[in-house]
Amino acid sequence: MRQSVASGEYAVMPERQQGIPRQIKTKAGNRAFTVMITGHRFMPMTTTHQTAAHAATTQPATTVRNSVLRVPPAAPAAAAAYFSASLAFHADVSDVASALAAGGDPGFVVLDSRSTESWDQGHVPGALHLPTALIPEQAEDLLDKSVPVVTYCWGPGCNGATRAALALAQLGYQVKEMLGGFEYWAREGFPYETWEGEDRRPADPLTAPVTGDDCGC
Repeated sequence: MRQSVASGEYAVMPERQQGIPRQIKTKAGNRAFTVMITGHRFMPMTTTHQTAAHAATTQPATTVRNSVLRVPPAAPAAAAAYFSASLAFHADVSDVASALAAGGDPGFVVLDSRSTESWDQGHVPGALHLPTALIPEQAEDLLDKSVPVVTYCWGPGCNGATRAALALAQLGYQVKEMLGGFEYWAREGFPYETWEGEDRRPADPLTAPVTGDDCGC
């Protein structure tokens, strides 16, 4: 096979090449040049090929220690922005209960977005009842747009509070979602009201301390 060596650098590039070719140095007559051995077809070796080949032999292998760090943590500034935004959208059961128990005006209202049957089965004391489907037509009669609203539904397996929060935000209300919903309100041992009156269950040790009111979070 005859090939003219004009540039001094040639590459052997196959039709079906995967990975980075191997680079060797050789001679043609009195002239030294670089060849990439990859297959059956010669073509000029570009700067890109040379750079890739060099990088493959000089870059250290990256070792993934475990599945937690397979995707590296975000930069601190990005993490701060993300978690700040999360706190702007959510409140947890313990914080809501603490604010309501402090007495006086907590500066927000709690809204139960579930059905009437669910409300009667148990709800947060002092909450307003407004099912999500009725928010567009009844919110203005019950809520003041200058007062933030904290929505809740059944629990983590229900997105009713999210949909209620969205409906309120679209109407111009300031709104947060209570994480955990009524399920975690009851499981953390806070009192709740039913159609028969007030009730309370012992705190679940998987959700709250069984002694004391402060979870330390």
